[in-house]
Amino acid sequence: MTDSDNANTQTSTGGAQEPTRIDPRLLEILVCPLTKTTLEYDRSRQELISHSAKLAYPIRDGIPIMLPEEARKFD
Repeated sequence: MTDSDNANTQTSTGGAQEPTRIDPRLLEILVCPLTKTTLEYDRSRQELISHSAKLAYPIRDGIPIMLPEEARKFD
């Protein structure tokens, strides 16, 4: 990767960051680690939602963090 490639992948701190896209094939194979049920992708919040566990797993820098202790609880 060249320096110009690196510059194109970095975001500026002055503007709004566009949500990261997740590969649809990855979404097909990921499941909730607690319930083993499918997940719903919330692009605006950058989370993978497990309705059965009532947890929202964060996506950081395009990487799903599938640790229950890192997930946000919801009702």
